[in-house]
Amino acid sequence: MNSKATLLAAAFLLAALPARAADTVHVAKAVSTQWAFLPLDIGHEEGIFAKHGVDLDIVAMTGEAKLMQGLTAGSLDFGVAGSPGAALAVKGAPVIAVAVLTNQPRNFSVVVTKDSPIKTIADLKGKLISGATAGGLPEWLVKHLAVVKGWGPTGIRTIALGSPSASLSAVMTHQVDGMMTSTTTGYQLEEKGQGRIITQMGDFAPHFHTEMVFARRSLVDSNPDLVKRFLQGLFATVAFIKTNKDKTDAIATQVLRQTPMVASRTYDNEVQTLSSDGNFDPAALAVLKQSFIEMKILDKKPSDAQMLTTKFVPVKF
Repeated sequence: MNSKATLLAAAFLLAALPARAADTVHVAKAVSTQWAFLPLDIGHEEGIFAKHGVDLDIVAMTGEAKLMQGLTAGSLDFGVAGSPGAALAVKGAPVIAVAVLTNQPRNFSVVVTKDSPIKTIADLKGKLISGATAGGLPEWLVKHLAVVKGWGPTGIRTIALGSPSASLSAVMTHQVDGMMTSTTTGYQLEEKGQGRIITQMGDFAPHFHTEMVFARRSLVDSNPDLVKRFLQGLFATVAFIKTNKDKTDAIATQVLRQTPMVASRTYDNEVQTLSSDGNFDPAALAVLKQSFIEMKILDKKPSDAQMLTTKFVPVKF
């Protein structure tokens, strides 16, 4: 058999072999309303994760606490959630942060009803602001805002109501004065003439890792290749999002049930907060560690190794 025939025969043999089955991973969003978590949906729909041998089973939780419970119980492999979740790793939960998803919390805003007497940031002093989860990112942002304004961590009161929908209901029925929620939700309420954004939080925490990617420690130890491929799919999707606004907006209208105007406005506000490679920034980590002390989550600042691993970042795909 000549060399050409040999190559043809090899090609036919390879074509006849079954393709490697994709590994199914179970991944959760902390909540369903955050635009920042769209890379999961877009990467799945566009086949980007599949190119890295990963098939996603995506679920949305009602807060970071539920997500961390799923990771701890082993029903989830990965989760995307607010960075304060890293404190649970320090406390001994079998989870660890493996990458940064977003920086600068432009995706969170203080939102009130349209008829609220609260008109400015100064009017928030002493008011009751709701969020989904006690100890989660929304609560930290409220307390951080109060600290920055010089009112101390209790200068704005907080209450955790269990889910974004419960928080929204409490605001609309005037059981609370406002809520720390997704900026997207604020845009939606403004479009409907039902609410107003008092401030988005990006300017109050410019050096901060807002959302992180968490994984089960046992998965990191037993199957680092799967973790690597999952992150490659995730950040390849981020690159796609940054160069495909129209497609991203179209998927956002479906997944987040947004109007085209809200989807476009949210993209413009948040796209630059997405990390391109998942790398951790020491300055942002310093702010996060200090926040654990301010919120009395931890007694002392943890080491990096207690809450994260850098073995997968920067992500190359």
